[in-house]
Amino acid sequence: MTADAHSPVVEGRGIVQDYAVPGSLFARAGKVRALNGIDFAVEKGKTLAIVGESGSGKSTLARIIALIDAPSSGELRIDDHPVDIARKRPSPALRSKVQMVFQNPYGSLNPRQKIGNVLMEPLVINTDMPASERRDRAEAMIKKVGLQPEHFNRYPHMFSGGQRQRIAIARALMLNPSLLVLDEPVSALDLSVQAQVLNLLADLQEEFELTYVFVSHDLSVVRYIADDVMVISKGEAVEQGSREALFADPQHPYTRALFAATPITDVAAIRARVARRQAARQG
Repeated sequence: MTADAHSPVVEGRGIVQDYAVPGSLFARAGKVRALNGIDFAVEKGKTLAIVGESGSGKSTLARIIALIDAPSSGELRIDDHPVDIARKRPSPALRSKVQMVFQNPYGSLNPRQKIGNVLMEPLVINTDMPASERRDRAEAMIKKVGLQPEHFNRYPHMFSGGQRQRIAIARALMLNPSLLVLDEPVSALDLSVQAQVLNLLADLQEEFELTYVFVSHDLSVVRYIADDVMVISKGEAVEQGSREALFADPQHPYTRALFAATPITDVAAIRARVARRQAARQG
């Protein structure tokens, strides 16, 4: 059974994450609660943005949704199937449904591998696809994210930060996932490059009917890309709602303080300018 247009692609109920704190000469061993009973759901083709200050728990939640870490307790469901990663490794089929794009495009690519091999590696590990088909798919994906065919045989150090993030996005799409978890994917990029990558993500979401969980501290980016927003503070979801409702009338004091402390740039306007320039070049 797969998710229809109105059922959640990914859903969490009561997600808790505790980390053990070792004892010392002056303190007993204990634990730190990074997440405390988080609930969320994301429908097919939609984007849930998770926002909060550094250390709020948003990246911890992203790693749980991406099946990298197991929660201490709670329930995670993907396409309405329960995921029990605490007791067993997720199946290759489940792994292929969920992929993650990390913040740092410099650290997420193997510097010793050519880009073509970086893209083909998920297919080598997870499928029995013939080598010729792997190459064809990698070459097609390079074009899909706005790079050139000759980039196939180049190394990561030969690319800019924005190009490397495009490569990371291409790699995440190689297994045809239904869900992308994006952890601060544009925060390391210049503003104009951010707009280009956001433009790419919006186009890919529409073309492939992708569902996004988008972690960010940048409210300008969130205001542009999100359908729904969850605000996390000290491991708890203090407010959730549609983007329009949250930005128009935030209810929780923490949300209001977060919004008041963060200048909001019109990313949509920047994206429109970038799109016009690209269209002019192509024309």
